[in-house]
Amino acid sequence: MQKRKLGSSNLEVSAIGLGCMGMSHGYGPPADKQQMISLIRTAFERGVTFFDTAEVYGPFTNEELVGEALAPIRAKVVIATKFGFKLDANGKQAGLDSRPEHIKQVAEASLKRLKTDVIDLFYQHRVDPDVPIEDVAGAVKDLIREGKVKHFGLSEAGAQTIRRAHAVQPVAALQSEYSLWTRGPEAEVLPTLEELGIGFVPFSPLGKGFLTGKMSENTHFDGSDFRNILPRFKPEALKANQSFVELLGRVAERKKATPAQIALAWLLAQKPWIVPIPGTTKPHRLEENLGAANVELTPDELREIDSAASKLTVQGARYPEHLEKMTGR
Repeated sequence: MQKRKLGSSNLEVSAIGLGCMGMSHGYGPPADKQQMISLIRTAFERGVTFFDTAEVYGPFTNEELVGEALAPIRAKVVIATKFGFKLDANGKQAGLDSRPEHIKQVAEASLKRLKTDVIDLFYQHRVDPDVPIEDVAGAVKDLIREGKVKHFGLSEAGAQTIRRAHAVQPVAALQSEYSLWTRGPEAEVLPTLEELGIGFVPFSPLGKGFLTGKMSENTHFDGSDFRNILPRFKPEALKANQSFVELLGRVAERKKATPAQIALAWLLAQKPWIVPIPGTTKPHRLEENLGAANVELTPDELREIDSAASKLTVQGARYPEHLEKMTGR
């Protein structure tokens, strides 16, 4: 597996990381813990050195899983986790909380769950409009000074917030949704990251599974799967958006690859400091995703994909309004 540096931070990771959220949270019932530990360790054996989690995944159980899985190889991997949500007594999300004292409490709790003495990359999960981003960056700067965190990250932040945070504590990476059918970051965010030397970590690089080509208007999601509330995953939208999968499929056939591999290869080709983090609970999907690192798209093929995609319109918003309001701040 090739390595990439996230911007100018000297944070070097595998070109494709592993998003671990879906093992415990978000996409239906949690998967078997021992099987997921095995999957995470297999990913490492296949060259993955970058693993993504957060306190709210579960909550807490995903960090515990990742910590247990990576404990024997801790020194050889990069672990990213996140702060910034308020959790009620039952562990349910109850708004945002990026007050400096809360950030420090979350860091201490995450360190314990991850069985480590340092967090490699600590992201603010969503920008908290009630706390100046300078205070957030300052709190993480303190944690870095104390040796509890190595690098500061932001998630789904807008360009001006990124600039303000970066002026206080250099931002190593921004994590936001980015894929062939979610291209919002291209207008303002990617140029800002390039200018400032910040790496980019696309989450949901396979469109929450849609771009694999395994979904249709008849796809049924488990009652606990959060795709049930996403406008883009309503049956009519799933049907209308198949043209994106067909585009990937045409290129995949020529390249003797899969639509998922073309979707990931397309992301890798956008910038050398982009590191997607597809998630999975299945060993064969892990192999498929990692195989994308060996798919080289030519400039002509990239132009062909962009030209065809520019003629397509995505049906359905990516989030319902209350979740979309928490992005791009």
